[in-house]
Amino acid sequence: MIHEIIVVEGKDDTTAIQRAVQAETIETGGSAIGEAVLRRVELAKERRGVIIFTDPDHAGERIRKIVSQRVPGCKHAFLPQEEAFYKGDIGVENASPEAIRRALANVRTEAVDGQAAPQPEVTWEMMMEAGLVVSSDASERRLLMGNLLGIGYANGKQFYKRCVMFRITREEFDQARLQMEREIGGKGS
Repeated sequence: MIHEIIVVEGKDDTTAIQRAVQAETIETGGSAIGEAVLRRVELAKERRGVIIFTDPDHAGERIRKIVSQRVPGCKHAFLPQEEAFYKGDIGVENASPEAIRRALANVRTEAVDGQAAPQPEVTWEMMMEAGLVVSSDASERRLLMGNLLGIGYANGKQFYKRCVMFRITREEFDQARLQMEREIGGKGS
């Protein structure tokens, strides 16, 4: 049983989560999140904690951002896009129970303003050296690196913000970078 309440987009996501783990959910009803839903998420965060687990697409990221801004300090679970894809549709409801369990086992907690936050260990220069920004294959690299770090795909600026927000360490970043280079190098062989 997962103690925290999982914020998902809809009923099909709840069904998929409950096939994978014992957990309770709050459904946002899509990207038009109402005030009543946000108040329920605030109460859930206060009483039990919250894991935001939205689809790995633009709408899911928009929902994640809305909830996270309103209710800071949430945990986040991310699914790689390829594990959430079925017949042209991307969503948590398409993921296997194993993929959902993996994502929930690797949740990340965002840093909250006011917490003693050390200097970020990941720098913009590290992002450039890893080819995550300002390179022809930066998008592909961020996709792979985001999956390896468990923070999902994002554009360069958002990827950097996630590294800071989830306090990705230099060691985590370097290990993921080595794995990424091995995987990218293996594709060219």
